[in-house]
Amino acid sequence: MRALLILTLIALAAPALADSHKKDKREGYYYPPVSSEEIFAREIPGAPPADRGVRTNFIVEMTRAMLEAPDTPPYVIFAKGGQAEHMVIIGLNDQMFKTLYRARAVLAQLTGNARGTEFFRKNNLQSVATWFDLAKMMDFEDIVISDGETWSHRVRLE
Repeated sequence: MRALLILTLIALAAPALADSHKKDKREGYYYPPVSSEEIFAREIPGAPPADRGVRTNFIVEMTRAMLEAPDTPPYVIFAKGGQAEHMVIIGLNDQMFKTLYRARAVLAQLTGNARGTEFFRKNNLQSVATWFDLAKMMDFEDIVISDGETWSHRVRLE
């Protein structure tokens, strides 16, 4: 009977173990486990092709702008993955990213900041695209937003 119970438990656990290999390797290292998700699906016609270089240059431009500001940056933005295809935004203070709603407000503000980047200007997207559109056009697969302590939220870009 005990052997049957053990075999049953192993059979029930096998799919979870197989899925754990697919788990986001950044969870638990750069941010807490993702606790909520959403999908952003919108196409902007004529979006230019993007590659790893475009994505990393964009992150460098955004980081440079934050570091040139007189105050300490309240969050960091970086790209991860072999092709820099995952955008990560982590809050550095306890108030700005206290809730997902505050984080979304920061993303709305980032839209305004991003419209000044070379990518937006060069492609005449200043009045059309949002932060999510921009990330999608640059072929980011997803964006993880986190307070860096208690919650993480993933936006899948389709």
